[in-house]
Amino acid sequence: MKALFIVTGRGIGGDAGTALNIAHSLSKYGVESEFVLDHRAPGLLLKKHQLRWYRTSIPQAGGHAATKLSLLKAAFRTFKASLEASRLCRKVHPDIVVGVIGGGAIIGCLAAKIAGIPSVGILITPTDAKVCTRLTTTVVLPESNLFTQELENKQIFKAYSPVNPQIVEGNKIKALEKMPAIFKADRPTILFSSGSSLFEKMAMAAERLGESEIDANIIIVGDPLEDNYKEIFKHENILYLGYIDWIRDLYKLVDLAVLTDDGMMIHEAMALKIPVIALLGVKYGRYHNLAEIFKDAVLESDLENIQTITQDALANMAILKKFAEKYSKDVLKSSDKIAAIIYSQMNKNKRMNLIT
Repeated sequence: MKALFIVTGRGIGGDAGTALNIAHSLSKYGVESEFVLDHRAPGLLLKKHQLRWYRTSIPQAGGHAATKLSLLKAAFRTFKASLEASRLCRKVHPDIVVGVIGGGAIIGCLAAKIAGIPSVGILITPTDAKVCTRLTTTVVLPESNLFTQELENKQIFKAYSPVNPQIVEGNKIKALEKMPAIFKADRPTILFSSGSSLFEKMAMAAERLGESEIDANIIIVGDPLEDNYKEIFKHENILYLGYIDWIRDLYKLVDLAVLTDDGMMIHEAMALKIPVIALLGVKYGRYHNLAEIFKDAVLESDLENIQTITQDALANMAILKKFAEKYSKDVLKSSDKIAAIIYSQMNKNKRMNLIT
């Protein structure tokens, strides 16, 4: 049996990671997975795993930050893109199409409908929720507005973001070997990250902490969206590591993570029982309220009060870790939970075909 994942984004970070983690869990059922990215996506994460992928048009409207104008423009592109993707689906002939997040979810579910192939949508935005829940079985992740609602639709499931369970298997010694000489193992370590790409506000937050009197290792990871951010990294109290592919090792050194108010890295931190400060307004004004989803383990902060919130977090680290521990087991099971939903839909369709 085969699943075809149609994935939004550039194929280098969270969306592609979501697809890969679900695909890994599906392999336990003997399901082969193949992937589709947008024509312009570099697909670095798939390359790292030595995976090839198909290409099709996957327009995006801006996710949670979508405007009426961006939605209208995306709607015009979506019809044509869905026809293109449906032709690809017929060519690949999967047993199920999995549309992953935003444009990937919408194009995946629409294309599968046109091609007459069952599908499952993995959802996080208001737009993919409006479209995909009317078409097929869906799984809503914590960023979705549906996650905190009481739902009567039995075809809508809820799950934490599907982390790779191997995220907990990092090597502290390997991480220490890669640290710059200024790293002090006897200090607490604070990680700043906005994912594979480093956004300006996250860099600014690290700078503010670097200029404060907080006695900690301040580490930044990610590929800067603008070269001028690199001026910030020259601060003597900041350790800039760039884009790294050994994050699971690095996590073994981290006591506190300052992350964006969205998906995969916050879930990874919860899996590892690492308290989080969600820095607000980093990515185009998006707000997901993950501090409510992971109550008392994730704190919120604006750029202006990052120093105060960080000091409070460090002072209450033991308590925050206990709260994070509450969520760890369920987060680590999420990938298997989503894979089971997809596999169930594949078998359901198989039984229906046998009956007809």
